[in-house]
Amino acid sequence: MELPYAEPFRIKMVEEIRQSTREEREQWLKDAKFNLFNLKSSQVYIDLLTDSGTGAMSDRQWGALMTGDESYAGSRSFEQLHNTVQNITGFKYLLPTHQGRAAENVLFSVLVKDGDVIPGNSHFDTTKGHIEIRKAHAIDCTIDEAFDINDLHPFKGNINLEKLEAVYQSHPKEQIPFCLVTITCNSSGGQPVSLENMKAVKELSDKYGIPVFFDSARFAENAYFIKKREAGQENRSIKDICKEMFSYGEGMTMSSKKDGLVNIGGFIALNNEEVFRKASNFTIIYEGFITYGGMAGRDMAALAVGLDEATEFAYLESRISQVEYLGNKLIEYGIPVQKPIGGHAVFIDSLNFLPNVSREEYPAQTLGLEIYKEAGIRTVEIGTLLADRDPETRENRYPKLELVRLAIPRRTYTNNHMDYIAAAVKNVYERRDEISKGYNITWEPEILRHFTVHLEEA
Repeated sequence: MELPYAEPFRIKMVEEIRQSTREEREQWLKDAKFNLFNLKSSQVYIDLLTDSGTGAMSDRQWGALMTGDESYAGSRSFEQLHNTVQNITGFKYLLPTHQGRAAENVLFSVLVKDGDVIPGNSHFDTTKGHIEIRKAHAIDCTIDEAFDINDLHPFKGNINLEKLEAVYQSHPKEQIPFCLVTITCNSSGGQPVSLENMKAVKELSDKYGIPVFFDSARFAENAYFIKKREAGQENRSIKDICKEMFSYGEGMTMSSKKDGLVNIGGFIALNNEEVFRKASNFTIIYEGFITYGGMAGRDMAALAVGLDEATEFAYLESRISQVEYLGNKLIEYGIPVQKPIGGHAVFIDSLNFLPNVSREEYPAQTLGLEIYKEAGIRTVEIGTLLADRDPETRENRYPKLELVRLAIPRRTYTNNHMDYIAAAVKNVYERRDEISKGYNITWEPEILRHFTVHLEEA
């Protein structure tokens, strides 16, 4: 008999979670203004709001915490992190930050100015926010296949080269500070970018003199998909694939709370010394000295270990196969999800799930609230709320896909939890025809509204 798959780890510590009643959950949602971000963690049974900073660290990482060097400048922990990042990415210079959006803030303070355009593949929320707050514009050049949930294209995060060249030809070089490649592409469903596409983007960008940067929060998961799906890559190590990926760019921003396997942290890695020096000044202003940048030494030490662990095949196979397990369960139940299943999350298509809820009443947010009411599971909307308003017209932007993201924390839940999640979503799906009303906004901030928006039942 062939032995079944088993996780390459064992559990040393557990945390109790409590199930609540539907009546409690309905009241908690009213108190939270129907914004899942406003719920207390004690009110959530299974938390799929994000995979950012919510995973479990390994024994090696916990051990590294105890040996962290808290020197203000030039700590041993910084050296460990710098060496690890350089070995994995090939980039010479490192600037730690307290998380990914801080890395964006520092780098974009150097590179992005009023009137600029930044092409890429479906920029995520904080990325677009940092661009638009500087009165610049993000231009989505993702391939069209990404927006058909049933298309099985293996690399739906790819950039369409014709769309990208059209941007390069229609804007002066001085208005395009860089092209941003997000790996994996969260907004299109956690979808990977192929090595072939990265290389082609680099060659096209070089032709027009435009640098390429990577938004690298889930770079290791992207490398896993390259190994599994791209011809000729199956016998390479994850670390080897990572090194080639980053050879097609000038630098990267990183939210270490994803593929760094830590609870806090981020960084910028670069090859350009001039950009590094300018970014160093903004790091000191916004974050801290350039060898800690808002991170404790112990957290840098844990991150160095986490990056090493996250770029090993056995870990990635365990992590991504669990996400795929949940996705396949939902497909079995007839739930419309983005396919192929992404690396860090399963994305449900709310337009097909809730056809009776108008887009003006936020069907993805409505679905997320229904899943919470059903079973205490917190998800997140990747749709019109997140897409925000056009900064000039102040009208809602309606993305091609209205998604509910079920982000799976790393090394945290078991497949029994996945079965519970799938059953809960199935229960909502079976009563979908009864859901015809969504929600209206009663208050929102100027930008990045989905984090703090207030809603009421329509």
